Amino acid sequence: MTPSTGATAPLTALPLPGRPGARLSGSCDLDTRQALAGALGVVAEIPGPVVHLDLSAVVFLDPAAVAALVRASVDFSGQGRRLLLHDPPYSLRKIVEMFPDECAALEVAA
Repeated sequence: MTPSTGATAPLTALPLPGRPGARLSGSCDLDTRQALAGALGVVAEIPGPVVHLDLSAVVFLDPAAVAALVRASVDFSGQGRRLLLHDPPYSLRKIVEMFPDECAALEVAA
């Protein structure tokens, strides 16, 4: 949420320079759920054994957004590929901490 307006930060996705993947920025919640689904659909089409998803500019992920990332990771794994998450926000780390079994498919870069 942006402090001045209370509105959700729009979700954007841009290609990562120098490696296969995308950089998400903004907020992933009810208002941006379709944008996240679209971005993950595009990310799924990126070729390569490892696709990187930079989350350093994501301010918030709600539980449904984390579930979407889990499903995307499972889909990648089913194709013999990896979806590697970079710099997840606190909200994702907290949900993983609370639901470790449900989030086991997520792979976060060290």
